[in-house]
Amino acid sequence: RLPVWAARPAFLHHLRRRPRLLVVGPPGAGKSTQVPQWCAEYALSLQFAHGQVVCTQPHSLAALSLALRVADEMDLNVGHEVGYCLPYEDCCISETLLRFCSDEVLLREMTSDPLLRQYGVVVLDEAQERTVATDLLLGLLKDAQRQRPELRLVVLTEPSLEESLRRLYPDAPLVRVPPLSPPPCLIYREPSPQGRVPAACQAVLELHQQEQAGDVMVFLASEQEIQECCEALRLTAASLEVLPLHPGVGRQVQKLYEMWEPPAGGPMRRVIVTHWLADAAFSVGTVRHVIDTGLELRSVYNPQIRAESQGLRPISKKQAEARRLRAAGSPPGTCLRLYPESFYERSLPALPPARITEANLSRLVLLLKRLDIADMGQCDFLDRPAPESLMQALEDLDYLAALDDDGNLSEVGIIMSEFPVDPQLAKSLLASCEFDCVQEMLTLVAMLTAWPCFVNSATRWGEAVAARQRALLHPAGDHFTLINVFNTFLQQNEPESWCRKHGVSEAALQLARAVRAELLEVMERIELPVSPPSFGTDENVCRVKQALLSGFFLKVARDIDGSGNYLLLTSKHIAQLPPTCGYRLRQPPSRPPPWLLYHEFTVSLDNCLSVVSEIEPEMLAELAPQYYLSNLPPSESRDLLMELREKLVGGVEALPPPQGKEPSAAKAADESEDVCLLQ
Repeated sequence: RLPVWAARPAFLHHLRRRPRLLVVGPPGAGKSTQVPQWCAEYALSLQFAHGQVVCTQPHSLAALSLALRVADEMDLNVGHEVGYCLPYEDCCISETLLRFCSDEVLLREMTSDPLLRQYGVVVLDEAQERTVATDLLLGLLKDAQRQRPELRLVVLTEPSLEESLRRLYPDAPLVRVPPLSPPPCLIYREPSPQGRVPAACQAVLELHQQEQAGDVMVFLASEQEIQECCEALRLTAASLEVLPLHPGVGRQVQKLYEMWEPPAGGPMRRVIVTHWLADAAFSVGTVRHVIDTGLELRSVYNPQIRAESQGLRPISKKQAEARRLRAAGSPPGTCLRLYPESFYERSLPALPPARITEANLSRLVLLLKRLDIADMGQCDFLDRPAPESLMQALEDLDYLAALDDDGNLSEVGIIMSEFPVDPQLAKSLLASCEFDCVQEMLTLVAMLTAWPCFVNSATRWGEAVAARQRALLHPAGDHFTLINVFNTFLQQNEPESWCRKHGVSEAALQLARAVRAELLEVMERIELPVSPPSFGTDENVCRVKQALLSGFFLKVARDIDGSGNYLLLTSKHIAQLPPTCGYRLRQPPSRPPPWLLYHEFTVSLDNCLSVVSEIEPEMLAELAPQYYLSNLPPSESRDLLMELREKLVGGVEALPPPQGKEPSAAKAADESEDVCLLQ
């Protein structure tokens, strides 16, 4: 019997009488599976007079998993009475009574129906995860209840967020859920000089040899480490059933909850290898041993350089405790921390930072503007976003012509907000209508949303796969290679085999197909012109670049010395081409393009740009807003662009610089004088 059942009478009592309530309890107590069912019972008692029940999750994979588990517990069919709605995947019908969705999906629903009249009960689960969407929903739903007092709001969280939520909802009753008992035994171990992954594998093998009962859950820092650990364990211990758990596993996540008995002569124990995704979600009752490395790989957005900074950092004490409790229950379990107790006491912060303080807010601000919230001060936030992040988001939207002179959404901004993608991608889609390359841009935006599509190949077949990948490269750049990959994928009779041979993720391409279909549906709904496909012609390549630059003029870099050291125009940082880009994969490698457009730049160990294509500076001078060019940091590149712009405005044909006449070494040195080199 799950601990949450002890709180059921108090929960139903408050749900009938109060508009909102807080349910606080540790992970693994049964909150996520049982509370939505109790809310459905309450709504059924009212004949669903006020609407259906919706339950949000911070992560799409958790919403999918919960829908499948709850439907199984209620003996109902997924897609009928119980359903799920994820970005680009809707498994619900109009008669669905209990709906699980990601918090981003519910937030987008509020742009068209701010009062959520379809729902009578909203359950915000795992609020302690502090995603941008969940934090915003906490404030928006509070406002919606002022106009819809019959709407019920249930917030499920761990004890770490209780105090903050009590300040936000001072009138909400609190329902406490008792913890699982007994608690697991806690063990600290000094870090291994061999590294985190070998140390975690060794700890798993030691547990297995001791023949202690129960499955094992291993917490690592990143998906790459998860992959390395799974491969190592499968090679060294055939008696283990190794299950990876990260956002890319899809429906395979249900293997965690299947009834499993060790087959005769087969695996004797399951090992679940995961990272931060399982800090709160994905409780597995058979887990009795936890191995925690204490680190996570996270990206933090820096508004000053418009780039993500990626790096390893210690998890919080709250996360460490949640991981320890994964092994709670009977018989007593163990939690092995692969770091000393002094590291826990001195280096781990009490709580993880809220994502709203670390994320790019451009998409969030666009949604708020769509909700007619002109001033972010009108929103109730647990933690306010940094002012510089908000200012940068507003500036970017202004550059993209999404705002009018009063700071409200322009006609362009209203259309951009219809697309479930980042503002820069939405602006490129709109521009493709003008440049007659809609079909190609739909494919490209879908592929960039599902990116990355290439996967690491096994060493044995690496060169053969690389040779097949080179055949897919497009001479115009990586953006066009993505279109090429997608079009070739659609032509295959055996797509799974083709993806395996070419080192391409079939799941990413299937997601791109779903994204493309939804984007096309949006364009047809708002009656935007859709031009016929013409991929492959020189004219089409030029038009696609024009449409791309209309949205991504903020992401342009110039080779300052002819050797592949790229100056980012907006921040004067230096970056390099990644090993996976087409310009370096070709045999022999082609020259680095003098000017290029990139999709992302992450400040990390290698400081590489991702998804790059060559452009002409004349095209940038023509398509970028005048005030954007004027606001660029002083450099030779800025002066050149301003000169080209003046020629275009004056009606003088701008001639490209003669080939081979790159700036002299002295000029290149001048341009890079104040460059910030990240190493």
